[in-house]
Amino acid sequence: MADTVIDIKNLTKQFMKQKAVDDVSFQITEGMICGLIGPNGAGKTTIMKMLGGLVLPTSGQMALYGSDTEAGLAHARSRMSFIIETPYAKEGMSARENLEKQRIQKGIPNKNRVDEVLDIVGLSDTGKKQVKKFSLGMRQRLGIANALLTKPEVMVLDEPINGLDPEGIVEIRELLLKLNREEHITIVISSHILSELSLLCTDYLFIHQGKLKESIRAEELKKLCKECYHIHTDNDALALAVLQERLHVSDYDVEEDGSVRLYEQLNNVREVSKTLYEGGVVPLELRFMEANLEQYYMDMVGEQNVEHNESTKLSGKVR
Repeated sequence: MADTVIDIKNLTKQFMKQKAVDDVSFQITEGMICGLIGPNGAGKTTIMKMLGGLVLPTSGQMALYGSDTEAGLAHARSRMSFIIETPYAKEGMSARENLEKQRIQKGIPNKNRVDEVLDIVGLSDTGKKQVKKFSLGMRQRLGIANALLTKPEVMVLDEPINGLDPEGIVEIRELLLKLNREEHITIVISSHILSELSLLCTDYLFIHQGKLKESIRAEELKKLCKECYHIHTDNDALALAVLQERLHVSDYDVEEDGSVRLYEQLNNVREVSKTLYEGGVVPLELRFMEANLEQYYMDMVGEQNVEHNESTKLSGKVR
């Protein structure tokens, strides 16, 4: 059984009268890629800053590698790396020069470590190119290289793909998967780009208004996010009755507006449409919906409470 590396119990952080984190409890075990999911202001960064010792909790307990004393936490953090703010680098220096400076400052005796991490993050061919000429994706990879110098067992990353173009997002995703699988690094990552986390994480923590709404494994979430047809007609109650009587459907959900999510007959849209017409019902919308992480989050907290942007929409397509 995997060891617990982070154990949080009833963690709370209050700034003046505002609770940024409110009675949160969770565990991270060895080998996870755990995504902290929530909109800006949900409390994700505050949780990460408490893990890194940058912010002290108002109340609650935190243990890292089984230690909860001040000395124990400090020692445990030496086995971890944190990228919570924008990674710093000297603009007029190359990637190698920046990392060599960091190696010396961190007291790392292995002079080959700079070459090792440059190779891991794919920056070994940048030569004397100055950081000021790097793309944002290259800068992020340099920040990760810096975090890797100490050979961490856990990496805590706050919004590492924020602002990247699609190519840069893919590069960082593939790098993180490589670190997890080949370097055996446990990763805690936050992002509001939920569609990207769905391609990366083994586990999810859903955070909303400082509270932990749910902790769930990717396998469990996949079972809950089922494909379906969204059916809206001129008489939704009659439509459901017709489908039950004539097609004997039983796997469905009725939405608040009366429309139906049908989880069966997915390869039989012609028959579904024909059955509705023959039953005296006019389909106004018959749409295939590929349920996903974004929709699961919105269903959990209520869509009106979520920032609406391209990363928080249900994927729907006509079939």
